[in-house]
Amino acid sequence: MKFTSYLTAVLCATFASAQSYPNPNFVSGAIYVHDPTLAKNGNTYYLLATAPGISIKTSTDLKTWRDAGLVWPNGGATWTDTYTKEKNGNLWAPDLSYRNGQFYMYYSASSFGTSTSAIFLATSTSGNQGTWTNKGLVTSTTSSSNYNAIDPHLFVDGDGKWWMTFGSFWSGIKQIRLDPSTGLAYNADKSVRSLASRPSNGGAIEAPFIYKRGSWYYLVVSFDKCCSGASSTYRIMVGRSSSVNGPFVDKNGVAMTNGGGTQILAGHGSYHGPGGQSVFQEGNTEYLVYHYYDDAGAAKLGINTLAYDSAGWPYVGTPTSGGGASTTTRTTSRAATTTRLATTTAGPSGTNCAAKWGQCGEYGLV
Repeated sequence: MKFTSYLTAVLCATFASAQSYPNPNFVSGAIYVHDPTLAKNGNTYYLLATAPGISIKTSTDLKTWRDAGLVWPNGGATWTDTYTKEKNGNLWAPDLSYRNGQFYMYYSASSFGTSTSAIFLATSTSGNQGTWTNKGLVTSTTSSSNYNAIDPHLFVDGDGKWWMTFGSFWSGIKQIRLDPSTGLAYNADKSVRSLASRPSNGGAIEAPFIYKRGSWYYLVVSFDKCCSGASSTYRIMVGRSSSVNGPFVDKNGVAMTNGGGTQILAGHGSYHGPGGQSVFQEGNTEYLVYHYYDDAGAAKLGINTLAYDSAGWPYVGTPTSGGGASTTTRTTSRAATTTRLATTTAGPSGTNCAAKWGQCGEYGLV
């Protein structure tokens, strides 16, 4: 989501075949979000997102959302200031799950264009503002690291092993094992596994998420440029493996460690730069949960149901109750395969949300 400063060569697009992308499902209310993650307890869905203090939104139907405050109001996460390089800085890309009678939230602290980053764990029995307890540092990277400790995601396999997948740019997506008793790093296995990278595309890969359906483990990631409003070129890609540790390949058999990935959603019409995604599973249904930018550059919540082809590859299904803010079902033709290389651009700078992200509304602050 975060490292948008990267060198590129030439825009080289080959529109080999056309693909239609459905609009997001209809949502309303507090829908200004960035990097949304979703979990459910009882009859309530909790959505957390990037913000100073991490924003909380709730819903009872996945359609109407309300603001429910911040994980840490009033700049309470002071232990992250070293990494954000400012007081009450933005905390990025939380990962939320509910297990063992409580919410687990992994989140990252960093600043644009650096690998001086850290991932932390916090828990709460209710998920409400002011009830969260920070459990400590999970992993971190420095300016000399060749990978970046942001964009975490927890996956618990069928044997009860905990795995955290993370990464952004540099050498790509990594995975480490966690200790289920603490939720922190597993001292008996300190291996850092490589799951995906883009060695020929400026390293533009981040926001990993793993889920399992049937016998396949799916790795969903974001390619290309985030955080530039309506000019963002984020797109959502997927690969799969028979093991949670990989190797992951795309639909054409290309290894994700060598730039592989099958595109399942890209910008179309007034929906720009979809990415920062997670997948929420409920019963036999998977929901792709992500942000996109509207024409004014504000980041908004997108939710779509995933469908699967005869070979078990996911694609974005037809929206329910219309798309976006309307009740029409509209699709826009888009190339299925493109190589999107943007010009060199520095990440946003400044200390307020408008300067950093173009719209304070991305954090639900307007």
